[in-house]
Amino acid sequence: MMPRRCESAFPFFLVTILALSPVAALSSLYGKTTRNIATQVLQGTGPPTVDLNQYNLPLNVIEVEWTANFVQKSIENDASVQLRAKNLVEHYVDTLIVSFPRKENGGLGIQLVELAGGRDDGIGITTVSGLVEGGSAEESGINPGDCLASVSLVRRKQQKAGDSAISEKEEEYSVTTECLSYDKTVEAVQSLPAPRPGFDDTFVLKVKRLRRRPKVKVNLQYPPEQGEEDTTIEMYAGENLRQGMLVRGVKLNDPLAKRFDTKQGGNCGAGGLCRTCSVAVVSGGDALNPQRLAEKQMLQDDPRWRLACKAIVGYGMKEGEMTIRVNPRQW
Repeated sequence: MMPRRCESAFPFFLVTILALSPVAALSSLYGKTTRNIATQVLQGTGPPTVDLNQYNLPLNVIEVEWTANFVQKSIENDASVQLRAKNLVEHYVDTLIVSFPRKENGGLGIQLVELAGGRDDGIGITTVSGLVEGGSAEESGINPGDCLASVSLVRRKQQKAGDSAISEKEEEYSVTTECLSYDKTVEAVQSLPAPRPGFDDTFVLKVKRLRRRPKVKVNLQYPPEQGEEDTTIEMYAGENLRQGMLVRGVKLNDPLAKRFDTKQGGNCGAGGLCRTCSVAVVSGGDALNPQRLAEKQMLQDDPRWRLACKAIVGYGMKEGEMTIRVNPRQW
């Protein structure tokens, strides 16, 4: 079905409304996990050391990949609706804080498109479709496909305090716009104060952006006596090396390893004590997170070794390639 265009009474936006099912991109309150999966998966990658925009998804993928999830708060008897990616394995939702001064025309200068809506409760998915030339957000770096999670207006005015001293008065107004229909998004933004002579206004936006997860190529070398052919697997940034290898069928645990605490055999279950999941890093070690003190002490006689249970792939959100030897005591 062809989309239809309509002029909005809201001067900041021009919208294209897509004829989609009102609940097509919304999941059930009870049908999905309530955990912040993207944060949990990617938290071990550390601060980014590369430009994350290289992982931005094409618009045609974004338009079908956005979805919303009802999240029940564990302590309070309350729930909220949050944006997430449909494909949690290959994609994740990033959060950006964008600020820019309000121009004389007073508006954000952002074009919106509604991907899902039409519900009585005003829940929906509304994304950016473009930026207005000459508008406040023109140089903001906001991309088509991004979602506005919140919009704040910071208002400042310098005023005299005494004969010579100058103080700055600041006020902030905020509205939440995540997972709202187009109409509710417009209504929320319109509730912010209009321009006022003598005041300097700055927009501060929380923007959510879909990105693909960086990938790392992991070349695995087995001891000759183990009778396994060398192989290559692909892992995503944020994956634990031990868990990622095991779920891909890699025979990892070394029967010759001894526990660090008891000096006896036995698997500690990823507690970082038994060293049965040790691997030797032949190349590409910078794709892993730095060792912590306890791991360094345990492996001080083998500085190129890592405990796979304590290693996170894709550190710094980098893509790359690494080669490791499995069960290094058997070489």
